[in-house]
Amino acid sequence: MAVVKIRTNRQITIPKRIFDELGLREGDFVQISVEGSRIVIAPKRLVDLEDVLSPEEEELVARGFEELKRGEYVTWAELRDELGV
Repeated sequence: MAVVKIRTNRQITIPKRIFDELGLREGDFVQISVEGSRIVIAPKRLVDLEDVLSPEEEELVARGFEELKRGEYVTWAELRDELGV
């Protein structure tokens, strides 16, 4: 168990050993909750790990970005007309 000091603006530092053990990285989010008289800090993913693009979807997105770089695009109005919505 680690002991840390609460600093200005209620900030704390997660000890490196715990940070590494949980696989945290700078910029990650954590969830803070209270259980009884304890503060619980748990890693929090804002997107489910299963909610990722398939290789095929990644390829489509990459192709779309390449088309945009080449200046190939349609306006929202054109797309709406094409889709009939």
